[in-house]
Amino acid sequence: MILPIVTYPDKRLKQRSKPVESFDDTLHNFLEDMYETMLASNGIGLAAIQVAKPINALIINLPDEQGEQHRSNLMEIINPTITLSEGSTFYQEGCLSVPGFYEEVERFDTVTVAYQDRFGNEQLIEADGLLSVALQHEMEHLHGKLFIEKLSYTRRKKFEKEYKRLQKDKKNVK
Repeated sequence: MILPIVTYPDKRLKQRSKPVESFDDTLHNFLEDMYETMLASNGIGLAAIQVAKPINALIINLPDEQGEQHRSNLMEIINPTITLSEGSTFYQEGCLSVPGFYEEVERFDTVTVAYQDRFGNEQLIEADGLLSVALQHEMEHLHGKLFIEKLSYTRRKKFEKEYKRLQKDKKNVK
């Protein structure tokens, strides 16, 4: 089932997510719904809070060299924690909860993340490049943060101005 995505400036996006304690069919079905929602929205990652469920769960499915997303590459990441971070990189980011807006954001170049899979098994992943960026982006959602909060004051003001204009344009179209 495709779930509605919560979009900025909805206050639910500021909520801190709670740890997942039950790794049951309810969680598994929710992860399936998140996957359908992410694909239907042309995303590569989605945090549970973006579909109004404040739990520490996120999914990532990076496209291959042809731009296709294969279910076999789906990562379901529950209760993640960054255990190691190194370096610095800039990446042009967008967000399903801030549609139509893209900005360059500074992130760690590489991260190591400890997490649980859908069955509660402990896992560890070392990531760089787009996967590192996606993990950091989605994990920030779990802490009630959006990528736009990482922008400089000037870029943040530019975003707010553009966003207000887009909202106004949407109302005029209706």
